[in-house]
Amino acid sequence: MADEPDQQPDNIATEEEENQEKGELNEEQDGEKEIPEVTVTEELTEDAEALKNELNKIVVHPPSIDLSIPMKEFDQTEFPASYKENLPKENLVLQYAENFRRQYVHLYRDRKPLLLNPVNECGTEKFVCTTIRPTQLEFKELYNWEGAAEFVADYLNFETLEPPTELPRRLLSPTTILKRQKGNCFDYSTLLCSLLIGVGYDALVVNGYATRETCLADESREICPLMKKKEEVKEEVQKKEQKKYAVKAPKDLRSKFELKQDAKAKAEKEAEEEQRKKEAEEKAAELEKPPPDPLYGLRVHAWVLVLAGRREVPESFFIEPFTGLSHPVDSQNYLGIESVWNATNYWVNMQDCSDGVKGLSYDLGDCTRWEYMFPITEKPLLKIPDVEDDIGDLDDDEKGSERLNALHHDNTQLTFSEEEENEMDKNLDMPPSWVEPIKLSLRDFQMRCPQGKKTKLYKRAKLEKFAHYLMKDGLVSKLSMYDNRELTDLIMVREYFAHRVDKLCTKVHNHRSGWNTEFFDPGRHKCLKEHQFKASSPGPENDRIMLFYDEARVDGLVKRVECLTEMTEEYRNRDDYLYYKQVEFGKRTKKFGPQDGTGANNMRPIVKMVQKFNRNTKKSASEDIAELVFLVSEDKIQLTYHTEDPRIASSTREFLKPANWDEKGATLTFNPEMHQTFQVDPTSPMNKNVELYEMLLEMLKAEEKCRNEVRESEEEVREVLNERTKEETASELEISVYDTDRNEKAKKHRRELERLQLEERMRKQEMDIDYLAPFLAQMGNPDKITRQQAYQLKEDCLGDLKKRLIDKANLIQARFEKETQLLEKKQAWYQQNQVAMSKDDEEAYLDYCSEALFRIHILDLRLARHKEQAPHKYMQLEQRLRSEERLAEFF
Repeated sequence: MADEPDQQPDNIATEEEENQEKGELNEEQDGEKEIPEVTVTEELTEDAEALKNELNKIVVHPPSIDLSIPMKEFDQTEFPASYKENLPKENLVLQYAENFRRQYVHLYRDRKPLLLNPVNECGTEKFVCTTIRPTQLEFKELYNWEGAAEFVADYLNFETLEPPTELPRRLLSPTTILKRQKGNCFDYSTLLCSLLIGVGYDALVVNGYATRETCLADESREICPLMKKKEEVKEEVQKKEQKKYAVKAPKDLRSKFELKQDAKAKAEKEAEEEQRKKEAEEKAAELEKPPPDPLYGLRVHAWVLVLAGRREVPESFFIEPFTGLSHPVDSQNYLGIESVWNATNYWVNMQDCSDGVKGLSYDLGDCTRWEYMFPITEKPLLKIPDVEDDIGDLDDDEKGSERLNALHHDNTQLTFSEEEENEMDKNLDMPPSWVEPIKLSLRDFQMRCPQGKKTKLYKRAKLEKFAHYLMKDGLVSKLSMYDNRELTDLIMVREYFAHRVDKLCTKVHNHRSGWNTEFFDPGRHKCLKEHQFKASSPGPENDRIMLFYDEARVDGLVKRVECLTEMTEEYRNRDDYLYYKQVEFGKRTKKFGPQDGTGANNMRPIVKMVQKFNRNTKKSASEDIAELVFLVSEDKIQLTYHTEDPRIASSTREFLKPANWDEKGATLTFNPEMHQTFQVDPTSPMNKNVELYEMLLEMLKAEEKCRNEVRESEEEVREVLNERTKEETASELEISVYDTDRNEKAKKHRRELERLQLEERMRKQEMDIDYLAPFLAQMGNPDKITRQQAYQLKEDCLGDLKKRLIDKANLIQARFEKETQLLEKKQAWYQQNQVAMSKDDEEAYLDYCSEALFRIHILDLRLARHKEQAPHKYMQLEQRLRSEERLAEFF
C-alpha cells in the first residue's frame, strides 16, 4: 500500500507492497541516508490507538557479533535415519567385526588396533566398508582416476590426525566430506575410493604408515607436476636391409689404435663428468634432506590402492589422496600397511613390513598374506595346506595368520550362541551403504577449490589454482618458478587461462631474459598461435617471434621473426612454392611536422628483400627460380635457379633496374649491359633481348608485390599488438548461452523485460481500479447504497487497511529475522574457518558484517517509522471514506 491513501487505492495486492518496500530499501541502502522523522501532533482515535498497541507487540532484537560463541559442527536434524541408527544386519556385522577384532588382538598383541567401526558424524558406530558409497557422477573429468584424484585433492582442505600416531575416532560420510570441503586422510581416501569404484576401478582404502612429509602433505621437496618433462617416445630407427649387390662402403683408413685411444679418453672424460654430477646431486640431496622425524614409522596414514585388471590397469599402484598423484607400490613414502578394505570386504595384512611396502604382494586371495573378514570374497582364493600338517614350517607371522584363519569360524561361539551362529552364516553378507547418494552440482564442481582458490608449494615453485570464471581475466592456474628454496628469487611465471574470447590459453613471463610468450588456441583472428616479445619493448618494430596456424591462413604463413632492422617469414603449402622471405630495413629518415601515431607515413626504408621457393617439378630446373633477391638500395635484382640433378652448380641471373623504373607511366629502356647471366649448361640457347626485357618487367612487378606484402606484414603486426592491448584491458570471457547463472547479458535482458511487464501491469491497474469496487462486488454491486451497506463498506475498508498494515509490519519483521539469520550463519562459518583464513578473507568477512548490520539497522528504523505512521494512515482513510461522494450522505 502507498504511504498516502489519497494517491493510490487501498486494495493493492501484497505483492506490490513487497516490490515497493524492496525499492525503498534499496534506495535507502544506496544513498545511505537517514530516514526522516515524522512529526505527529494529531491525537489518535480509539481504533487507531488499538492498532498502535497491536503493532507494538511486534518486537525485533538486533544481533550482536560474538566470535567466541561455540558452534555446533553437525546438526543432527539434517541427517536421515540411516545416519543415526543401524539396521539389524548392520548390528550383526558390527558384532561379527567385534569378534574378529578380539581374535586379532588375542593373536597379535604387539600390533596396532584395526580401524573397523568408528563413529560417524551422528555419533553412531558404522562399519568402515559400509561408509564407502560407490558413485559415478555425471562429469566426464571424473571418469578416469587422474581426474578424480585431482578433483578430490583440489576440492578439499586437509586436516591432520590428532594425535598423528593413532587412528581417527570418527569417519565421516562422503556426502558430509563434500559439504564440509575438508577432512583427514581417511576422509580423503573414502571419498576417492567411492568415486573410483563407481567408475569401474578395483580400488581399496589402505590403512598404514607413511613419512612425515606424506602425512602433512608437504610437497616442498617435490618437483611440481607441471614442471616434469613428458617422456619422449623414441622412434626405433629401422635398419635398411642390405642388398646382395649393394655398393660397398669405402674402407676406413683411420688408425684403429688412435680411435681406441680417443674413445677411451672420451669415456674417461664422460665418466668424470658423470661422477662430478653425481657428487653434486648427492650433496644437494643431503642439504635438502628433511630433518629426522622422531615419529618415523609411527605416523598413521590412509591412501588408495588401485589393483590391476579392471579398466585396463596394467599394474597396481597407489594414489596419494592429498596430492592426487600416483606412486608405485614399492614407494618409499609409505612405510607399512595394516589393512585394506573396499565396499564388499575387509583384509588384514599378514606380511612383514620391516622394509616398508617394498616386496609386498597384493594378491588378496592369498590367505597366507591377507586375512579376509567375510567368507564371501570376490577375490579368487589360494588353497593352502592343512594347518596341522604344515604349521611347523611357517614363521611366527604366518603361524598367527593360520591360527586366525582356523579360528575364523571355530571361535565364533565365544560371542554367539549356536542359533545366532547359524543365523549369521545364513545372512552374513555386507549390508548396503548407509550413506546418501553422492551429489555434486555443476557450480560446485567448477569451483574445484574451497572458496575457489588453492595454493601449493613445491621444490622451488609455487602453484596457485583458481576456479573457472573466478578471476576476471580467466586465470585458472599460476605457476611461479624460483631459483632458491626460500622462493624469493623469481625466474619464470606461467599463467594458464580458460574461456577467453581472445583464445589466450598460456602466458609465460621469463624474468631472467625479459621475454614474454603467449600461446593461443585455434579460432583467433589472424590465426595467431604463439607470440614472443620482450617485456621492456612490447611495441612494433622490436624483437618478437610470431607463430601462426598456417592451415587456417590463406597465405600459409607459419612463422614471423622481427627485429629493428630485419623481418623473416616462413610459409608452407603455397601455390607459388614460396617458403621463405627475408627483409632488411635501413634507418628511418627524420621528418619534421606532425607525426602519425601508427607510423604509416614514415615507414622503415627497405634495403634488401629475399624470397626462396621450393622446387616446381612442372618446370625445368634452369627455369625454376630457387632464390630471388631484390637489392633495393643498389637497384639490382638477382635470380638463382634450382640445381639440376647431375649438376653441382646453379644458373644465376642479375638485372640492373632502369633509371626511371619508379616513374609511373614512363617507358623503360633496356640494353644488354643491364643483364648478366651464368648458365651451367653452355649448350643451352641464350635468351633474346625481348625475352630479357619481359623478364625484367616481371621482376619489377614481383618486387612491387613483395614490397606491398612487407608493408602489409608490418601493418598486421601493428593490428595484432593493438588488439592484444585492448584484449588485455577488457579480458572478456566466453559464457555459454546455457549457463544461465553467469550469462549476465541474457539475465539483464530478461530482468528488463520482466520490469517493463510489471510496470505496464501496474499502470493499467492504477488507471482501471476503483478502491471500493472489491467491496461493492461482495455486496452484489447495488445501484443505490443503503445506510447499512455504507457502514458495512466503511468497516470492510478500514479492516482491510488494518490487516495490510499489520502484514506490512510482519513483512519487515520477517526480513529483519532473515538478515539476522544470515549474519549468524556467517559468524558460524567464520568460527569454523578463522584459523586457515587469509587477510583478504577476513576483510571480506568484516565488510559483510558491516553491510549486514547496516541493512538490519535500516529495517529496524523502517519498522519504527511504520509503527508510528500506521495509525495516522488509518485515520486518513477513515476521513477519506467520510468525504466519499457515494457515502457522504450517511456520515
